[in-house]
Amino acid sequence: MSAPVLSVEDFSVDYLGTRTTHAVQHVGFTLARGEVLGLAGESGCGKSTLAYGLTRLLKPPALITSGRAVFHSADGTDVDVASLAGEQLRRFRWDKISMVFQGAMNSLNPVISIRAQLEDVFTAHRPEMKRADRERSVGDLLERVGVDRTRMRAFPHELSGGMRQRVMIAMAMALDPEIMIMDEPTTALDVVVQREILNEITRLRSELGFAVIFITHDLPLLLEVADRIAIMRSGEIIEIQGAYDLYTKPQQDYTKKLLASFPSLTGERGDFIRTGQSDARLGQLDETEQAEGIVL
Repeated sequence: MSAPVLSVEDFSVDYLGTRTTHAVQHVGFTLARGEVLGLAGESGCGKSTLAYGLTRLLKPPALITSGRAVFHSADGTDVDVASLAGEQLRRFRWDKISMVFQGAMNSLNPVISIRAQLEDVFTAHRPEMKRADRERSVGDLLERVGVDRTRMRAFPHELSGGMRQRVMIAMAMALDPEIMIMDEPTTALDVVVQREILNEITRLRSELGFAVIFITHDLPLLLEVADRIAIMRSGEIIEIQGAYDLYTKPQQDYTKKLLASFPSLTGERGDFIRTGQSDARLGQLDETEQAEGIVL
């Protein structure tokens, strides 16, 4: 494990009302610099609420009732996210921690060009940039995520779903944040485009070194891309392990059931081996080969 970039301690979020809902309960974890941490669990378990809480994006009646999140900047300073307000908080959200929201490919404004929407990030956070520099940066961002720079003049409806998702990822990485939170970034994409997006995320993480909190209910997907996986249930993280260890030696009954619930094209439920080979054969492979065999 490298040095931490985010430390979360005893973090809890309630939704207040006639009946208070304890959406996130006493969650704690550490995110290492450059790590991909997967956060998996069934719908409604609190994954997105946790992400919104960490970035201070929650709206009433949501309330953070305990704990804290501390960001460890690359310059050596520690920032308690709860202490930020106003302009400091606005700049922190996109400069240090950015987010690709759930359903992000439908989040683009349909009547504004891709260039204008990406340039907005620089206008808001880098007001000193000249117009020519903003346009060049937008083109570079698009090419970084595999979209031709000529498409910056297009409108969202002229792009495919996969390209719109790439644009949203480009927007999230515009200011070179140290953490990217991705809330189900491949939802509603077909499996071929999903594979392309995952490959892009993996490549960009390797090139740029940012850490990722990857949120999804799709556990087999996380087994491919995550370094560690946290399993969430009823607002709590009940298990957190390395991806391979979680796949081969799950500790909680809920994790075992979650693994067993996903069908494979070539084997029984819970069998994610690309070759369709048995667990006995898996046990004979070395750790590197085993890790490479864990796929959708």
